[in-house]
Amino acid sequence: MKRVLFVFTFISLLALTFGCSSKKEDELVLVTEAGFAPYEYYENGEVVGVDIDIAKEIAKKLNKKLVVKDVAFDFLINEVKSGKADFAAAGMSITEERKKEVDFTYEYTSSKQVVVVRTDSNIKTFDDIKDKKIAVQLGTVADSYARKNYKNAEVVSHKKYLAAAEDVKSKKADCLIMDSLPAMELVKQNKELKILDGVLFEDKYGMIVKKGNTELLNQINSVLNDLMTEGKIDEFIIKHSK
Repeated sequence: MKRVLFVFTFISLLALTFGCSSKKEDELVLVTEAGFAPYEYYENGEVVGVDIDIAKEIAKKLNKKLVVKDVAFDFLINEVKSGKADFAAAGMSITEERKKEVDFTYEYTSSKQVVVVRTDSNIKTFDDIKDKKIAVQLGTVADSYARKNYKNAEVVSHKKYLAAAEDVKSKKADCLIMDSLPAMELVKQNKELKILDGVLFEDKYGMIVKKGNTELLNQINSVLNDLMTEGKIDEFIIKHSK
């Protein structure tokens, strides 16, 4: 009886060890939010973009197969912290708050945050939005910036920035704060929207790994450094911004 119980327990442990593993040794799992062109977006049913091109170079360097998982933006940090993903890239702004939870790579590109309004809007300057209804994507730097700097405004957060844009188009919100590159793609597709002149604020983007994963962090930083030195990241941005 004891032998039977021992064998059963051993088999159960093996099943738990191998059956519940979410990653394979030869895979590098990237988690992203694929609604942020040109950094990550869908094309012919596949996630593509600047961050994906960079991730492919990282996987190539590590001799691993890249696996891309698309989740909501506000789940990215937890996916990495829990070990379900090796790293995350989704136009992530480097902030002190996020640094407490994960480790950031080198800054590999800068972000200019702009304000999107309807073409018939009376909003002409950034000061005009101080008491308006501002749409943002949940968990982004635009979300925290709006809440901190526009105390008299009503800030409405959405899982996807496209949903926030729909609020502006339907006049449920007065404006949208977001990154300039996706904003340019947005107004190309929506003639009733425009970008206000000027830059509201700037920040830097980095990729994230689980806190303490120094080996992977150094490997990614090495690839990023090479890509930046060779001008490859600028090439990726131009390629996906057409």
